Amino acid sequence: MKLAAQFSFADGEKVITRNYAKHLDEVLKAIARVDGAKCRTKVSKEKTMRNRQLFSPVGLNKAFKAELEPGGWRNLKVLCDYTHDFYRPDYTTGRATRGAYRDMDFVKDKLGIEVQLGKYAFMVYNVCAKMTIFRNLGHITAGIEIVPVKTLAEQMSTGVSYFEQFVWDLQQRGRADIDVPVLILGIDA
Repeated sequence: MKLAAQFSFADGEKVITRNYAKHLDEVLKAIARVDGAKCRTKVSKEKTMRNRQLFSPVGLNKAFKAELEPGGWRNLKVLCDYTHDFYRPDYTTGRATRGAYRDMDFVKDKLGIEVQLGKYAFMVYNVCAKMTIFRNLGHITAGIEIVPVKTLAEQMSTGVSYFEQFVWDLQQRGRADIDVPVLILGIDA
């Protein structure tokens, strides 16, 4: 894969190059080592692209894991202790909420990485909610979000979001005081 674009959200580039230059170099090298051709394994069943050979998000995620884990990057799961305090007194769920968790694809030395090759809502959630939660819990201080650019997304299943629309939305949203510094990396095959 190759790095095609990058966007600094909430001073992400400045913070990461200052505090995590070595880590960023590891991530950029991992991107370059992911062999996209080996991940073009999904045969589409969708009406608009039936039988086309597409990039597999599962395959790409596994390839990133194979590249990053040997360098000490680890998945981090945080158990969620959901409360029923806000249920109405006359309502009973009859179901426990044990075992729920949130996870970040990779964390190393308080730098978090999400590889998001799916639906648009997950990109926004990762940067505008999940990374804030993980920062508030003390697990990260900054993040990297790896997403496809439009030309790659067009070679994946329909509905996969892409760098250009994500950046536009972040620019229109603006910055909030709770935002985490994030470097958005747009990748292509």
